[in-house]
Amino acid sequence: MTRVLTPQPAACPNPTAKAVTLAHLIFERPDLDQAARFLTDFGLVTSKGTADVLYLRGTGNAPYCYRVHRASKARFVGMAFSVATKAELEKLSRLPGATEPKPVDHPGGGECVTLTDPSGFVIEVVYGQAPVSELPHREPIHFNVGASRGRINSTQRPPLSPPEVIRLGHCVVEVADYQATSDWYTRHLGLIPSDIQVLPDGSPAVTFFRLDLGDTPADHHTLAMAQGFMPLYSHSAYEVVDADAVGMGQRLLREKGYRHAWGIGRHILGSQIFDYWNDPWGAKHEHYCDGDLFTADRPTGVHPVSREAMAQWGQPMPASFTKPKLTPSALMALFRNLRRSPDLNVRKLITLAKLFG
Repeated sequence: MTRVLTPQPAACPNPTAKAVTLAHLIFERPDLDQAARFLTDFGLVTSKGTADVLYLRGTGNAPYCYRVHRASKARFVGMAFSVATKAELEKLSRLPGATEPKPVDHPGGGECVTLTDPSGFVIEVVYGQAPVSELPHREPIHFNVGASRGRINSTQRPPLSPPEVIRLGHCVVEVADYQATSDWYTRHLGLIPSDIQVLPDGSPAVTFFRLDLGDTPADHHTLAMAQGFMPLYSHSAYEVVDADAVGMGQRLLREKGYRHAWGIGRHILGSQIFDYWNDPWGAKHEHYCDGDLFTADRPTGVHPVSREAMAQWGQPMPASFTKPKLTPSALMALFRNLRRSPDLNVRKLITLAKLFG
């Protein structure tokens, strides 16, 4: 019998649009004050707030990168990308289920089209959002290394304060309908697979997608997608200025009593120095620095997936990092998606559980 290989995610030669930034993430939380405390302790800055919605930013020129709506239950809603032209926004508005371009009343303004990806995440696409003035932040620390001894009669004393988040870097999600969802992002937003981690049967387990910025270097990944049994938020990542900022974030968040998830370490794919923390609702947030940058012509890498492949050094990835809560609704989704999703089967779930359980 001839084995049929599972297709790997691939760049689309003529996408509907090409996203140029990951603009912001959208969450729902029952307590905006509690959300604000964690996020400002984490290093974000409140840019605007009302009784029902909270906006936070980094020190860069994005008007906000994190939006929280008041709701009865905690939930990750989706994410937003920006495009460079009004024509692309109009093309996206003609996709099935998309809204017409509408003026935005969030910080930065512009126009927005709202879509839903095949896994049910809300995707906002923004055009014409106005940048804001950057906020001051400390410069990266300079090291005395080997024969390079530039710091004489001077000490290293990073401030004991929350690390200054520069910008939103990436978001990671799990999906059941892997092929349809990954294809949607490459076809409609022009994302390029930087690296793919595959299971022993050759099917994709994790794909790291970057923006197609042509000859301009882009982050190794802006969106990462893992094979799961239901749509889930895995984590989001925020760039800080250097490794000392990552370490200072760990110290302060630990002193504040927040729950640590994983780190400090250095990733293999992407190379980031990382540290992960849980917010009060268990959603993981990552501080990172020193990530890889690729131009559009960098070819896609394919690698076996394993827990050991997640970090070059540091604490091994704990089983709790990827273990989902098997609530009654999650179990219902598991059985439903096993029946309906072409990308799921019992053998694949057993393999994933052995690798990461």
